[in-house]
Amino acid sequence: MLNVGIIQEQHPDRARLYLQWQRIDWPIMVDALNRLDVNVVPITLLIDENGTIRHRVSSRGDPTKIITEFLAEPPPDALEGSAAPQERDPAIWGDLERRDAVIEAYEKRLDADRSDGRTAFELGVLYRRRYDEGGGDSADFERAVERWGRSIEADPNQYIWRRRIQQYGPRLEKPYPFYDWVSVARDEIESRGEEPARLIAEPGGAEIAQPIRSFDAALPRDGEPDPEGKTLRDDGKFVSAHTTVVPHAIKPGNSARVHVEFRPHGADAHWNNEAGGMTLWIDAPNGWRIDRQRIERANPPEPVSLETRRIEFEIQAPGDASGVVRLPAYALYYVCKGTKGACLYRRQDLQIPVTVAP
Repeated sequence: MLNVGIIQEQHPDRARLYLQWQRIDWPIMVDALNRLDVNVVPITLLIDENGTIRHRVSSRGDPTKIITEFLAEPPPDALEGSAAPQERDPAIWGDLERRDAVIEAYEKRLDADRSDGRTAFELGVLYRRRYDEGGGDSADFERAVERWGRSIEADPNQYIWRRRIQQYGPRLEKPYPFYDWVSVARDEIESRGEEPARLIAEPGGAEIAQPIRSFDAALPRDGEPDPEGKTLRDDGKFVSAHTTVVPHAIKPGNSARVHVEFRPHGADAHWNNEAGGMTLWIDAPNGWRIDRQRIERANPPEPVSLETRRIEFEIQAPGDASGVVRLPAYALYYVCKGTKGACLYRRQDLQIPVTVAP
């Protein structure tokens, strides 16, 4: 009998790092789309040589008795109705050449049945995968969050689906920090003389944040960096900005986490890191609370760089909020256009839409 693990994990590379850290040498399969259709974990499955699930061991059963009976069953070739091999699903097997076509097919399926929670969840997984792999755009993260939210509306009791949103959502909704172990794992792996498994998407912000029991509002407003709005505006010519609110919609009085991304626009725009860092200022409407009003982001050590810059903060809606509320904000940064172009100090104004629904 062979022990095999199955995880409902969005990021297989992070699972690989965990296995390396814990020196787990038995096979682990990834079920990112939750095709096993489990609501909670852990569970124990007994699978025969043909890959057919024969038993699902519940917490109330006697695992020793069930395993003994399973091993005493006739060999799989003596059983009728054995499952025939199935064609590989490109959504599962990561066929990058067909990825966009698969997403389009999923969207058509969801359009046909807007209440199909499973399709909405799987579509969210695919959008987030494309976002992490760099083949999509910043909107793919927002699309993933919206589809996951739709899946929870269809089945609020689906633990696996809810965890996807909590991974990127506000600290009040977190059961635990999801990936705070990554830095510890890397240190211990390196101390053994090994090279840690590489990650496609580095966890940070919400993914390593500790849960909280009450919302921590920012101090009274002070220190606004450009109160009179004198800084010249960047209308997207130099830097493109995109915001994603997690969850996609909140109830009155609830909180959300806002992810803001800034990317140099075009092939020849880049960050000037020899000047000051980036500043984000949030001006919350009356009754709204924010955990950080002025956020400073330090520059990397290189004189120039092209990375996507990400800033996160949390908000809490008042109890009487409703509809789509836009939070005014602006970012200040140093950016250059072209190798010989001037490096400029610019401001970009943002309107962050937050949907509040009863």
